[in-house]
Amino acid sequence: MLKLQIMTAAEQVAAYLRAELMAGRMLGVMPGVLRLEADYGINRNTLEAALRLLENEGLLISQGTGMRRLIRPQVQQKKDVLRVGILANEQVEQKVSYMVELRHQLTEAGHSVIFLPKGMYELEMDVRRIARMVKRYPADIWLVVAGSREVLEWFVNEKLRVMAIFGRRRELPIASVGPDKLPAIAAATSELFRRGHRRIVLLTRRARRVPRPGAVEQEFLNQLAQHGIVPGPYNLPDWQESIDGYQSCLESLFHLTPPTAMILDEVQLFLATQQFLITRGLRVPQDVSLICMDESSDFDWCRPSVAHIRWDSLQMVRRVLRWTANMAEGKIDLRHNFTTTEFVNGGTIGMAKRS
Repeated sequence: MLKLQIMTAAEQVAAYLRAELMAGRMLGVMPGVLRLEADYGINRNTLEAALRLLENEGLLISQGTGMRRLIRPQVQQKKDVLRVGILANEQVEQKVSYMVELRHQLTEAGHSVIFLPKGMYELEMDVRRIARMVKRYPADIWLVVAGSREVLEWFVNEKLRVMAIFGRRRELPIASVGPDKLPAIAAATSELFRRGHRRIVLLTRRARRVPRPGAVEQEFLNQLAQHGIVPGPYNLPDWQESIDGYQSCLESLFHLTPPTAMILDEVQLFLATQQFLITRGLRVPQDVSLICMDESSDFDWCRPSVAHIRWDSLQMVRRVLRWTANMAEGKIDLRHNFTTTEFVNGGTIGMAKRS
């Protein structure tokens, strides 16, 4: 079981500033709160609390109200301390168990970790807006979670040291890690066909569909073709990436030829779809079968059990830690790692309902 260590915002900022001090990137006098607020875009109350934590540790010396703090001269400078910037798809990803564990392990190793204040979803996957934000937060290495092809290519072109966690990472010259869902999506689709389903829909984020279907999405379309179905926009719908856009997509799907089975890319989409079906008076799995392409500890509480794709998140955490250690030692590491996955059959799949 993962160890969870929830850090407050002040503790996260203190960890980041601590690493800056230990690496010798700040010397003499600590910048004032207003300067730090302008540089990092962090609330001044949070910054003040973080600076007090560093005072208590003896890394900073207070000179009184209104005076900038002195940096204690004997602070050890460590060459292997890195500033790790994390660019997430959505801010909620900070609270996912494997991200909490990853942040904890990186901090334990002496690195400073900071999540950028906005996710790529909030910035509408606009590469220019994302680039402006990234440049405001100087980091030695970057972790990009579920990045689009365009975003990851920008990091490559900027020659930044970056690792892709999930996302459109295949064939790019960067390190990457994530689950290999190709065998699992093939098994899930085959199980639906075995149960008589023909109207099968996969709902996934725009970054997984544009500029062309990702590897997992293409495998799903290939499976349809192998079972005699000509795949089209109905099976892999386009939708505006917003809450309202997703609801509109569901409304459209169930207007004329409602699907008998749906595969949802993320837990959020799975829950939103469940809620939509409830409001329509549709039952799972009697009316619609559901499969989630991700896993969640919340599924343990569900009855009937949720059909989903399982993978070992600890493998991913260990790979990111190894890559970070290699970066700290100045090594080149551009390996792509794909963790194994398993399709878990569950009670949210039933026989296709006859029209």
